[in-house]
Amino acid sequence: MQNIKKQFPIFSRPEAGSRYGGTNHPNMIYLDSAATTQTPSVVIDAMNDYYTKTRSNVHRGIYDLSEQATAAYEAARASIAKFLNAEREEIIFTSGTTHGLNLLAYSLTPKLSHRDNVVLTRLEHHANLVPWQQMAKHYGFTIRYIELTPEDELDLASAEKVIDANTKIVSFALVSNVLGTVAQAKKISEFAHARRALTIVDAAQAVAHLPIDVENLDCDFLVFSGHKLYGPTGIGVLYSKKALLEESLEPFFFGGDMIKSVSYTDATWAELPERFEAGTQNISGVIGLGAAVEWLASLGWDKIVAHEREMMAYALDKLKNEVTIIGPAIGHIHRVGVIAFTIPSIHPHDIAEILNQDNICIRVGFHCAEPLHRHLGAGPTARASFGVYTTKEDIDKLVKGIEKVKKIFA
Repeated sequence: MQNIKKQFPIFSRPEAGSRYGGTNHPNMIYLDSAATTQTPSVVIDAMNDYYTKTRSNVHRGIYDLSEQATAAYEAARASIAKFLNAEREEIIFTSGTTHGLNLLAYSLTPKLSHRDNVVLTRLEHHANLVPWQQMAKHYGFTIRYIELTPEDELDLASAEKVIDANTKIVSFALVSNVLGTVAQAKKISEFAHARRALTIVDAAQAVAHLPIDVENLDCDFLVFSGHKLYGPTGIGVLYSKKALLEESLEPFFFGGDMIKSVSYTDATWAELPERFEAGTQNISGVIGLGAAVEWLASLGWDKIVAHEREMMAYALDKLKNEVTIIGPAIGHIHRVGVIAFTIPSIHPHDIAEILNQDNICIRVGFHCAEPLHRHLGAGPTARASFGVYTTKEDIDKLVKGIEKVKKIFA
């Protein structure tokens, strides 16, 4: 990953007349990739090509420009399907992970009753907790939670216990955005399928850090957001097994391109996947996301994973005597590039503000996982998270910044 920052305009010193213009940040230490990643030139260029060369709607025009835009749009779908080892018809475009999870919660729960339960975990982001809470109020089902081990991993014994004959859905994060721990997704899916429950994988925090093969995971649904893997904001993916799209899910949004035929009294739906993509989609976002997954795959997963493990080991070693780290210990095999931490007697907001003075960007707060923080007996935390562009120099500057924070509050 050496010199990869050169592929990201935000880190560059633009030359006179640069197409990107504006103020860039060559001295920025960006350690908030769990919130959103930066965007490489190849993604920006792909989106600009749409706006400057093929700007038109897709699937509807028979003129050349629209056909070119449609080809680019569907080529992106094919790239994303390949990225996940899925079929083209199994890829539904959404506005992001939150959209996908809400769509599933609203679509799957109307058949549930007070006799049924939905299983989540203690790790969940609000987007994979609140929708199920709200649906439980409407339909009366119970929510259960897979507990954590002392090492802050999902406890498989707990999973096997809480998933029972009345479980209809098991929905869980593949990677925790607070602890960085990686779920044993395939094993959890095995427990769920043995009880005839559906599985939903929230891959928002995993998709840029680990290769994902939906066939190997054997999940029924999987969701993620483009901005978490070097793509644009406002675009995401809902993967579903084709049979479930045909038999178990009804369209949630209506109108536009999802219609096959309509009268004043009824309507029929288009074929997959269009029946789940009502209205004008985020065309440039889809094209940008297609470019992002191709770019990420071109780097090679072996290199991506090795780089992140190196950065994590280095950071955990440097930080262990400076802060209180939340989550697994050094060298833990099931952890990706997320480090939540606290400094006794110093509020995380103060940590972030002082670091910001030295162009160091971190996240503070509950990270949209307040119940997990409370479960761990923690208040708000500071969080440093890594991307392919993270360097040891970045981590050294973070450590120096933390030393500065501690001196100010000494």
